[in-house]
Amino acid sequence: MAKLKVGVLISGRGSNMAALIRAAAAPDYPAEIACVVSNRAEAPGLGIATAAGIPTAVVSHRSHPDRESFDREVSAELERHGVGLVVMAGFMRIMSPWFPTRWANRLINIHPSLLPAFRGLHVQQQAIDAGVRLSGCTAHFVIPDLDSGPVIAQAAVPVLEGDTAETLSARILRQEHRLYPEVVRWFAEGRIAVDGVRATVAGVPPGATLLFSPEP
Repeated sequence: MAKLKVGVLISGRGSNMAALIRAAAAPDYPAEIACVVSNRAEAPGLGIATAAGIPTAVVSHRSHPDRESFDREVSAELERHGVGLVVMAGFMRIMSPWFPTRWANRLINIHPSLLPAFRGLHVQQQAIDAGVRLSGCTAHFVIPDLDSGPVIAQAAVPVLEGDTAETLSARILRQEHRLYPEVVRWFAEGRIAVDGVRATVAGVPPGATLLFSPEP
């Protein structure tokens, strides 16, 4: 059976991309990383992808007059590689409505909070400032509204006394690296269904939060 071709969008270090590359190296993993696209030529993640033998491309947002023209070029690059799923892995661009519409139910992001809490940027500091006891990460489908698409799965981590945005971010990132490859596996296996604003995963109770043994 042919493996699902996945395109990864990055802007920086690409640590979630690297986790996906490691997962895809397993013979029984049902997806392969077909290409990596960055909006920044200096993104360190491009070197990781190249070292793994994965095709890369740079599409600079600075060379486009508007968001949609940039999005269309990114989409064309993904289509050139026969991508069936697009994953955003630290891709620091707000897409035009055209892109998530073009890739509806085939575009996934991972966000470092338990959505719908703490959307946007600096979410770890938002969680600390709010005094919550749990934070985490959310894998969700991307829609035109920022950080609002159907939630696929979440991993929770504790917010500890004395946490800074940096220490909490590091704890959440470890769980992102575990959750994201699992979500891509589910998608490739055809286990994820979307009904309006809800996503369900066969074998996972609807609305369940996945606690991946949070460590301090």
